[in-house]
Amino acid sequence: MGVALVTGPTAGIGREIAVELSLQGHDLILVSRDRVRLEELATELGNAEVLPADLSDRDQLAAVEQVAGDVDWLVNNAGYGINASFLDSEIDDEQALLDVLVTAVMRLSHAALPGMVAKGRGRILNVSSVAGWVPFGTYSAAKAWVTVFSEGLAAQTPAGIHVTALCPGFTRTEFHERAAMDVGGPGWMWLNAGEVARQGLRDCERGTVLSIPSMRYRAVSMVAQHAPRSLLRSVSKRRGEDG
Repeated sequence: MGVALVTGPTAGIGREIAVELSLQGHDLILVSRDRVRLEELATELGNAEVLPADLSDRDQLAAVEQVAGDVDWLVNNAGYGINASFLDSEIDDEQALLDVLVTAVMRLSHAALPGMVAKGRGRILNVSSVAGWVPFGTYSAAKAWVTVFSEGLAAQTPAGIHVTALCPGFTRTEFHERAAMDVGGPGWMWLNAGEVARQGLRDCERGTVLSIPSMRYRAVSMVAQHAPRSLLRSVSKRRGEDG
């Protein structure tokens, strides 16, 4: 076993990933803005250290990059959404979103890879979303970047290093509550965070580049990827008009 660095591990998919890696015997480095919840999780797991950091702050991100250079697993999970259209949002909020969802993923991956290459083994799991295949604003655009970045990285890295984009659909976590998003929908739409986390880790371990949990979201992803872009834009427009 080795060392795993997990960003955004205090709730939802990130927490489940951290728990699973701990059960597998990895030592963990847990990164989040919330020191109290980090320390609670570290105490629960027993084999973790905490590194409080706001990944939208370049100086704090640099501190995380320094420790990322010697890890065996890197899980880029930290993220959140903005409950406002681009026209109504604050530009600083949009920039912070991209800093966390895009810049941190890029810089931490760049920091971790040399050590993995030197050891001849490593795993990078980037938590993306099926939203990356539909034009639903900045969040979707950021997740599209994460997915394509992961695919490109997987094509460039040598044997022994696996890079996976985990692309779940709606998953029961604190994500929507934190963003003040009122998301309904039938029960079939919703995935279990633990099952998503375990599939993502399994797929990364065996070298699957795109991990899409559940048959229903694999079907949704196929439709979204092959549907006319004009149709997807029309759906996005109606969604915005419905609030």
